[in-house]
Amino acid sequence: MQARMKTIANPDLITGITHLQKAIHAGGVDPLVLELVHLRASQINGCSPCVFAGIQAAKKHGETEERLHSVVAWRETPFFTDAERAALALAEAATRIQDGAPGVSDEIWAAAAAHFDEKELSAIILNIAITNFFNRINHTIREPAGKPW
Repeated sequence: MQARMKTIANPDLITGITHLQKAIHAGGVDPLVLELVHLRASQINGCSPCVFAGIQAAKKHGETEERLHSVVAWRETPFFTDAERAALALAEAATRIQDGAPGVSDEIWAAAAAHFDEKELSAIILNIAITNFFNRINHTIREPAGKPW
């Protein structure tokens, strides 16, 4: 696959993204949880560059191969904590909002709120949103996998 554009290198866009990333990481959420959320949303959206980069970033934070290979089937594995499961469920529900999908149910929200405070939830939600943002840009410009961020 060939990318339609080399980059979307608008300096104002880069500044905005940098501020969003700082806000996400200031939320106090374990970086591995943020990487798992990013990876799961990117898997759902079929965004190969984000899956590739997300795996690389998670490895830098010490994530194991076993868990990375199991994110796609997190419900059926014993490898994730209850807090991680709540964050993954939130990521899935917030990502799958097309064509009448139910989105984030009260049950999913309550599970996430049981493990994360409002500041942390805000960071996770923003991380899900920015992941979906990048997934859509990458689909539009046909960005190939294989580039580290």
